[in-house]
Amino acid sequence: MKGLGNLANLGQMLKQAQQMQGHIAELQEELANTKATGSAGGGLVTVTMNGQFQVTEVKIDPEVVDPGDLGLLEDLLLVAFNEAAGRTQEHAKKRMTEITGGIQIPGMLGG
Repeated sequence: MKGLGNLANLGQMLKQAQQMQGHIAELQEELANTKATGSAGGGLVTVTMNGQFQVTEVKIDPEVVDPGDLGLLEDLLLVAFNEAAGRTQEHAKKRMTEITGGIQIPGMLGG
C-alpha cells in the first residue's frame, strides 16, 4: 500500500500550498498598507511609497529648489526614490521568506 502513503503526502503538500497561498494574499494586503520612506540631502527630499511600489508622498524642502540647478533636485529625487524602493523590496522579501520558509517561488519577490 505504498501508493496510499504517497497520496497522503500529496494531500498534505496541497493543503500546505493552499495555506501558503492564503498567507501570500494576506501579505499583498499588508504590503498595500506598508509605507517606506527614502530621503536625500539630509532630508531635503523625501519619498514615501507603499509596499506595492506606489508613491504616496513626495516632499521637497523649498531650500533645494533652485531653477538654476535643477540637476541637484533631480539627483536628490532619484536617490530618495531608490532608497524608498530598496526598503520596500527588503521588507517584502523578508515577509515572503517568513511565509514560504525560504522556498523560492518563480514570479514572486526574489524568485
